[in-house]
Amino acid sequence: LKCDVSDPDDVNRLVEFTIKTFGRLDCIINNAGYYPPQKLIDEFSIEEFRKILDTNLIGVFAGCKYALPYLRSTGGSIINMGSVIGSVGQEGASIYTATKGAISSLTKSLAIDEARNGVRVNVVLPGNIITEMYYANKSRDPNPDEFEKWSNNVQWMGRGGTPEEVGNTCLFLASSGASFITGAEVRVTGGYEIGEGQNLRYLKGMGIRKK
Repeated sequence: LKCDVSDPDDVNRLVEFTIKTFGRLDCIINNAGYYPPQKLIDEFSIEEFRKILDTNLIGVFAGCKYALPYLRSTGGSIINMGSVIGSVGQEGASIYTATKGAISSLTKSLAIDEARNGVRVNVVLPGNIITEMYYANKSRDPNPDEFEKWSNNVQWMGRGGTPEEVGNTCLFLASSGASFITGAEVRVTGGYEIGEGQNLRYLKGMGIRKK
């Protein structure tokens, strides 16, 4: 079922369709979002900021709002999709990181509110994941080979992650195996953010730094 998450009415229809089709709702994963081209904040228009807010943040709000009445009855869970750069920042990504940081804050407060109702709320923070968005960014880069090399080595594990690795993390958080986890930020990053900065391994020739 197609759903434009920037339209709250569409999100509501998606939830109602799920209930009508399956009779219950156990988990919602608010995953849709987009990453605009990188530029400085004064180069973004107000309209561009509003557009990303509608998709990345209002869409998450609407998903939580419309799903919660049903999740409370099943003791279900919410999984929001944030981003590690919402925590650590990134050059030229001010409006994107603003939305992803807000998702983490929303998740923690909502986890407090809904604990009394038996609903768990967590946020997954992916790092560099090889998705269609990655290939679109690569195609726009003036040096695609260098972009790919950077993308593989910007995290300590030496490669980008896969959608399946993020999906498996969500499956765990939705399962009874995660029944005592709520309000958590779960990072799926390959070590992007740890150490002395996410670019160190790449800048040091993609090897172990010698002391």
